[in-house]
Amino acid sequence: MAQVKRGDNVKVHYTCTLKDGTIVDSTMNQQPLQFTVGKGQVLPSLEEAVEGMKQGEAKDITIPSDKAFGPHKEEMVQVVDRNRLPADLKVNAGMKLQTNQGGQPIDFTVIDVSESTVTLDFNHPLAGKELLFNVNVAEIS
Repeated sequence: MAQVKRGDNVKVHYTCTLKDGTIVDSTMNQQPLQFTVGKGQVLPSLEEAVEGMKQGEAKDITIPSDKAFGPHKEEMVQVVDRNRLPADLKVNAGMKLQTNQGGQPIDFTVIDVSESTVTLDFNHPLAGKELLFNVNVAEIS
């Protein structure tokens, strides 16, 4: 039976969770994730993990934060004056928003709101988190 190798197109079903069991993402009951191994379309650690797997094979993969979305960087958390945001924008802690810088969209999360300031986190939401994947190779072509 064929094994996944670099250059193969694969379809995989996966469930990604955090250490506490929180489900981050899953393709179960959906179309599988399709990518070409070695093309950088998914996390490199996930590509490496599926290499050598056979169709129908499943395994658990742990990806440390430094190999996933990197560490959480405090310098990417900024406190800004409330008046720097649009006056009609009602912000709450936990909101996910987007801005543009040099024509590029930048996502951020509001982590605290006071009368005069808003604390914004520009880290990826999964920065600093270890990811646990259960991966099943559905197809190799």
